[in-house]
Amino acid sequence: QVQLVESGGGLVQPGGSLGLACVASGNIFNIFAMGWYRQAPGKQREQVAIISDSTTNYADSVKGRSTISRNDAKNTVYLQVNTLKPEDTAVYYCYADIRTISGPTARYWGQGTQVTVSS
Repeated sequence: QVQLVESGGGLVQPGGSLGLACVASGNIFNIFAMGWYRQAPGKQREQVAIISDSTTNYADSVKGRSTISRNDAKNTVYLQVNTLKPEDTAVYYCYADIRTISGPTARYWGQGTQVTVSS
């Protein structure tokens, strides 16, 4: 059993910053890629950022104002987004590709955290 729990969402003013965290716990043997998606109402799900080993990739919509990082000792992935815009409003979901002690590698998801950018 693996669980991902996100934290850090909320209401932020335009131009502000936010930090999200996602902790994986459970029957973990190894964690490969970790990342974040987001989905705004009426829009397709968008991959925001991914980190695998030390390699990172960002969506064009957040490139240059976002940083994804991870702490493998804590099984945690972080997302920092600066200069927030109203169009960043969405539910943000973290994911991790995890090999469990008892099974194959699979992608696991967090429950989602709401980020609202509004004055």
